Amino acid sequence: MTASATAAAPSGDEINQESRTTVYNEDVVRLFTIAATFWGVVAFAMGTFIAFQLAFPVLNLGLEWTTFGRLRPVHTSAAIFAFGGNALLATSLYVVQRTCRASLFGGPALANFLFWGYQLFIVLAASGYVLGVTQGREYAEPEWYVDLWLTVVWVVYLVIFVGTIMKREEPHIYVANWFYLAFIITVAMLHIVNNLAVPVSFFGYKSYSLFAGVQDALTQWWYGHNAVGFFLTAGFLGMMYYFVPKQAERPVYSYRLSIIHFWALIFLYIWAGPHHLHYTALPDWAQVLGMTFSIMLWMPSWGGMINGLMTLAGAWDKLRTDPVLRMLVVSVAFYGMSTFEGPLMSIRQVNALSHYTDWTVGHVHSGALGWVAFVSFGAIYFLVPRLWGRAQLYSLKLVEVHFWIATLGIVLYITAMWVSGIMQGLMWRSYDELGFLQYAFIETVEAMHPFYVIRAFGGVLFLAGALVMVYNIWRTVKGDIRVEERLGAPVAAATPAE
Repeated sequence: MTASATAAAPSGDEINQESRTTVYNEDVVRLFTIAATFWGVVAFAMGTFIAFQLAFPVLNLGLEWTTFGRLRPVHTSAAIFAFGGNALLATSLYVVQRTCRASLFGGPALANFLFWGYQLFIVLAASGYVLGVTQGREYAEPEWYVDLWLTVVWVVYLVIFVGTIMKREEPHIYVANWFYLAFIITVAMLHIVNNLAVPVSFFGYKSYSLFAGVQDALTQWWYGHNAVGFFLTAGFLGMMYYFVPKQAERPVYSYRLSIIHFWALIFLYIWAGPHHLHYTALPDWAQVLGMTFSIMLWMPSWGGMINGLMTLAGAWDKLRTDPVLRMLVVSVAFYGMSTFEGPLMSIRQVNALSHYTDWTVGHVHSGALGWVAFVSFGAIYFLVPRLWGRAQLYSLKLVEVHFWIATLGIVLYITAMWVSGIMQGLMWRSYDELGFLQYAFIETVEAMHPFYVIRAFGGVLFLAGALVMVYNIWRTVKGDIRVEERLGAPVAAATPAE
């Protein structure tokens, strides 16, 4: 029986023994893990395709359903809510059972409703994007009937998660569960307020938002930035706080730091949205408030990064031999980089250059690919052998291949967008000696073309890495003998399945 990362006391001893009698619901975790892997490939493939569309517009194919405007929200929603969402659901339901030593509240029936209900939401949203059935706002939100269905599914998720915590046998609530719970509650609030709308008719799909003008802009960026803050940050920090200690076989570096990190993060993040609206009709005091809280957010964010990296104290040598741990640790490094770049870009003078340019796109993808995707990959590699009762993954060498291919893809992507974005911003604000704009808009587009091609090939590499992961997972689930073992190479001691 292995130790689980269940925090017992502020001393930092987060490792307690699991109950030998508790029967966990792993069927739904398996389903969410498979779904996360599937939707990840869909999201990366769609992102790669629309990246090529931007470089070569002929790939829009002349059809309304295949244009960049229709497929872009399919990509973003598939990456965030389908891939990321399923990864969060899989890991949170796995972690909460083990750290509470209790099976899921509501039994298999409620858990299965959560899984199939969430997949139905994804399909309804994606089909609406392709058909042009959206609210037509900043995030191309699905129409009202999809929003209502997601609300029902999300309430079920909250009931299962909180119910499991309430029936726990472990008296302490481990820190990962704090972050998962903050993510679930805040996303529910964001979703309901941002999507307040009045349907035109009960049987029609069209609706109108209750907000308009600058109030709508503020509401959408309150939603948008806090979706980043709680869906893509708090939830995945919950993932980090469980899987990094487990893979490193070390307790969390500082329990006290995790407390400070948690409360500072959830208080500050909720105020940061207005920094997306610099130099707009939003009142100056609101813009400055968003910028101020964004800058303050830098330190608690790095508190989480420090806690994750320092968990490896005394175990740094594992990075040479464990590519899964390497993937998790690099994700924490990307988290630190992104959470420095974000506050920097929130400063009004920097924002004057960066906003509406590809620099923002590069920033978003350094977080989405480097932080969110890498920590999800690491968690999936951790889960699959344990969920299917295998001693270890089919091939650690293939994990190594995945790591390096995906890392190279990320580097190509974000460096191309950094260069393209800064060049784009400088060209937009360049004037000649008579005070006229020096470059026409089309000239900036032409100048960016080589970087768009590089970005697209970076996406190809990232997608290729994900396909390597799919193959490795498939062979692991089948129970095949590993490549290294078959060739007679020395094999590291297996970690027993939980």
